[in-house]
Amino acid sequence: MKIGFIGLGNMGTPMARNLQGSHDITGYDPSAKPDGIPLVASAALAAKDADVVITMLPNGEILRSVSNEIHPAMPAGSIHLDCSTVDVDSARYVADQASTHGLKAVDAPVSGGIGGASNGTLTFMAGGAPDAFSAIQPLFDLMGQKAVHCGDAGSGQAAKICNNMILGVTMIATCEAFALADKLGLDRQAMFDVVSTSSGSSWSMNTYCPAPGIGPNSPADNNYTPGFAAELMLKDLNLSQMAAAAADADTPMGQAARDLYADFVENEDGHGKDFSAMLPRFVARHHEN
Repeated sequence: MKIGFIGLGNMGTPMARNLQGSHDITGYDPSAKPDGIPLVASAALAAKDADVVITMLPNGEILRSVSNEIHPAMPAGSIHLDCSTVDVDSARYVADQASTHGLKAVDAPVSGGIGGASNGTLTFMAGGAPDAFSAIQPLFDLMGQKAVHCGDAGSGQAAKICNNMILGVTMIATCEAFALADKLGLDRQAMFDVVSTSSGSSWSMNTYCPAPGIGPNSPADNNYTPGFAAELMLKDLNLSQMAAAAADADTPMGQAARDLYADFVENEDGHGKDFSAMLPRFVARHHEN
């Protein structure tokens, strides 16, 4: 396939590289200029004559703007695959705009972070027409280990937002529990050994433990250098609460997690740290109180 790839940041660049060799890749990014990827001067030029255009962009506003630029340049019948994490309404806007230009659209945000992008082990949560999803399945196979078709346009974003709301809430609960265990004099290794094999187990505990030196290697063992930055978790929790308000859904734990991460990122020292750095934050709060 001839593929235009727009958005060559920390995620987009390794994803594009995993497609090279199997497909003809042309890239565009207004600031990043990664080595080894043929680049053009505009998003529209990257989209011209492409069978598939992949976007990996920071937010819904930028996605809408780029979509308005590239859709008129794309050949009829081609596919816009958006892998950004954005609000559901923006995903549906893109799908509607694509349809007016005779195009197909799939929203497929990812889980797995920079490591998953580099290793080709991402999980894609996809929304859009089944035939469009099937047509780009080979691309998912090169960039990731799993792709799930979740339903109509916007369903991929809905799945990502719900998943990451759970992740934010469980990471906070895990950090609170370790801080409480410290206060009660419970050894952290004993805490992990019990919880990781009991009803309190979760991905946040078992795979991504926020306590350094406990469990599998995680960002906690690298001074909380981000695998998934706290500000990105805040972005996703903001999206979850926007979606909850629009859908009239009651999500008090999601809202509480959003508020805690907002304080951590905006008013404390969380910006630029992994989202699991909530643990030293709670430990410090216990000592202060």
